[in-house]
Amino acid sequence: MNKKPKFFSAKKDTKLKEVGKLILDFLNKNPTKIYNYKQIANAVEYKNPRERELIIQALHQLLAEEKIQETEKGKYIVNLKIKGTVTGTIDFNQAGNAYVKVPGLDQDIFIHAKNVKNAFQGDKVLILTYHFKGKQMEGSVVEVIERHKEEFVGTFEYIEHKDFGFVVFDKKTLHTDMFIPKNAINGAYDGDKVVAKLIDWPANSKNPVGEITRVLGAPGEHETEIHSILADYDLPYEFPPEVEEAAAAISEEITADELEKRWDMRGITTFTIDPKDAKDFDDALSVRRLENGLWEIGVHIADVAHFVHPDTLLDEEAYARATSVYLVDRVVPMLPEKLSNGVCSLRPNEDKYTFSAVFEIDDDANIKKSWFGRTVTHSDRRFTYEEAQERIETGTGDFAEEIMSLNILAKKFRERRIANGAITFERSEVRFNLDEKNNPIGVYFKIPKDSNNLIEEFMLLANKAVAERVSLNRNNEPTGSTFIYRIHDDPDPAKLQALKEFVGTFGYEMNISNARHTAQSMNKLLKEVRNKAEGNMIETLAMRSMSKAIYSTNPIGHYGLGFEYYSHFTSPIRRYPDVLAHRLLQHYLLGGRSPMRDDYEEMCQHCSQREKMAADAERDSIKYMQVKFMQDKVGQEFRGIISGVAEFGFWVQIPENGAEGLIKTRDLMDDSYYYDAKSHMVVGKRTGNTFRLGDEVSIMVMKANLIQKQLDFKIIHPSEE
Repeated sequence: MNKKPKFFSAKKDTKLKEVGKLILDFLNKNPTKIYNYKQIANAVEYKNPRERELIIQALHQLLAEEKIQETEKGKYIVNLKIKGTVTGTIDFNQAGNAYVKVPGLDQDIFIHAKNVKNAFQGDKVLILTYHFKGKQMEGSVVEVIERHKEEFVGTFEYIEHKDFGFVVFDKKTLHTDMFIPKNAINGAYDGDKVVAKLIDWPANSKNPVGEITRVLGAPGEHETEIHSILADYDLPYEFPPEVEEAAAAISEEITADELEKRWDMRGITTFTIDPKDAKDFDDALSVRRLENGLWEIGVHIADVAHFVHPDTLLDEEAYARATSVYLVDRVVPMLPEKLSNGVCSLRPNEDKYTFSAVFEIDDDANIKKSWFGRTVTHSDRRFTYEEAQERIETGTGDFAEEIMSLNILAKKFRERRIANGAITFERSEVRFNLDEKNNPIGVYFKIPKDSNNLIEEFMLLANKAVAERVSLNRNNEPTGSTFIYRIHDDPDPAKLQALKEFVGTFGYEMNISNARHTAQSMNKLLKEVRNKAEGNMIETLAMRSMSKAIYSTNPIGHYGLGFEYYSHFTSPIRRYPDVLAHRLLQHYLLGGRSPMRDDYEEMCQHCSQREKMAADAERDSIKYMQVKFMQDKVGQEFRGIISGVAEFGFWVQIPENGAEGLIKTRDLMDDSYYYDAKSHMVVGKRTGNTFRLGDEVSIMVMKANLIQKQLDFKIIHPSEE
């Protein structure tokens, strides 16, 4: 009997395509990593010999289709260059178009509004890339791999005669409304601010289908809008009952057994310095002169890790939140109040468990010796920044000598840090005076003074020293031990060049030839523009030229601080990475081996994402309060500075209160204006009139939209003044 000829059956070909899709899905989730066939087989759970043979055949097929590349024999990576599918995060603009950021690609991929399919802001998407008419790379969304979120905030609009409704989202980057069928309205009324959950998005349907899960209240009301921000950023204001119960069960007793394991420092002068409205006290300083003439300075941090253990309810909740969030009128804490304001907080006249970095320092701020470990401390006094500043300025009051001595050392640390390449951004922060109903009755700016800098320098010292203790051996060689670092990459050269060219139009010079010259030049620029009309705008642009600081297990250094190794160790009540740093440091102090890096890197990414979310929520709450403050000022005129320019208009900031409003280009009636991106200005085609970043202008407040958190201004021309 003749043998049948070998050929791929239709069934086997289908199977290979299925396996190929599994491989592509895996590689697209990790588009910059290289894997061998065993790693790929394990990832898609094809582990026996027959299944692994299928993996090998599918890899050959994907290579032939140029969907993957073989970097060296037996090692593969997804093909990012010209065609195929890649995975990234989608970011919409207000016009409905989007860009997808793909790890490993220098440039984001443009997605036209007609090709975004059923993606929402922040989703992880699979896209097909191509070059459209020979231009730069574009793409189309193939599918949503992972939803960034499934609940959204908006206003419910009920269509009475049809017995259904739509939720119109607050965020302009959410490009469509959500359809709410009758059985999913759940008690909402027309005009209510609501939270809506995505249920389905049928193929070829313009609108997703959802259900209303929560009614927040009437739009524009204070509690409604603040709770809208909380819901929009997935910030749970209350803790689950079981988490509160776990916190309540924690004992505050200082036990004899635990005391034996710690350095008892309760007899040394110790105090805290914090904002006047602070309720949780993460850190304290102790100070005394030693017999050898050196200063012994202790940086004592709340020992949260002693109370919050891995794989417990408290730890899972703290990790999920990852950070406390500070809105204008409230704090959304990382830990329950029993911990954050009670058992962990370094309150005055109470014995507390602490984790400390203790330094012996000479009068020239040289570190002669350092010690790290668990301690017991007792805070003798709680200072506000204002009280500490008063002692620095007058030299009188309790503990004045200690505070003045610390201030002298802090200034020397600061001078040395700047000389070594640190950049000194000193932006003032806007704050509000609120009445009993949380209405803003005044605006003020928080300006750092010596007392703020004093605390900052000793916290920086502790964070740096802890990172170096783990990362370097006694010969100053890298240990390679897994740790949680706070990293800040070098600035983007293109952004630096653009900043240099822009500030040059104001007469300022920058030397960006290398990292040290850039830092020195940046500090000189920031000093020169301080208190100038264009100062705030230039400082903002300078900050935008910097990379974003994140958490990582890869110690690439902190450019802005000029540190080779840096961690976050000093705020474990409000930052989860600090809790991880405490655990790892204690592990190494006890002689433990380095744990797996990948697990900690995943936690770093989560904490970085939550930190960004918290910053965005805080920014939204400030915008909301600024609009609320300006509501009764509609029709009034102000002098302002142009703080941002875009194709559709420009923003003007009022220096006296920090409020920022938009002036749309189409509302400039004296001419037809176009946007000159290189010069950061809009230009009148006929008159040649310009509105440039940094220009001082007169404006009238035209509209204050609380729901959109937006102010609209109108330019007052000289002839109208």
